[in-house]
Amino acid sequence: MKQLLIVAHAPSLNTRALRDAAARGARHADIEAVEVVVKAPLEAGPEDIRASDAILLGTTENLGYMSGALKDFFDRSYYAVLEEKQGLPCALYVRAGHDGTGTCRAVESIVTGLRWRWVQEPLILRGEWQDRFVTQVEELGLYLAAGLEAGVL
Repeated sequence: MKQLLIVAHAPSLNTRALRDAAARGARHADIEAVEVVVKAPLEAGPEDIRASDAILLGTTENLGYMSGALKDFFDRSYYAVLEEKQGLPCALYVRAGHDGTGTCRAVESIVTGLRWRWVQEPLILRGEWQDRFVTQVEELGLYLAAGLEAGVL
């Protein structure tokens, strides 16, 4: 059984809907060999990364940067997993009130240092809330879990 770790900052109803959509997609009925673990950034740590075979990160855009909670997750985990989790498949979604550029740049910088492997471009959910954001994040969760199960990630 492979494990997909979803670490998502979800301080509002909308961002909780996104986190739940990612998990719902990853737990699709057709995917049988992937365990999905969902944690808030302040609850996740190096042991969760070590146990995972892929990671999906979710964050809000806060003042042009990632959430403080996600930054804290990276601060606590970076050196603890730096050597042993190189090549970890990862993806990112950003709930961005503006353009999400600074947020993506910050996360990409850390992921590059960790030597994790992007499996797709970051999904940036820009501007005013749109219901289609939920569908997009659900599909992202599904694609990650399906790729993990198929052994293509």
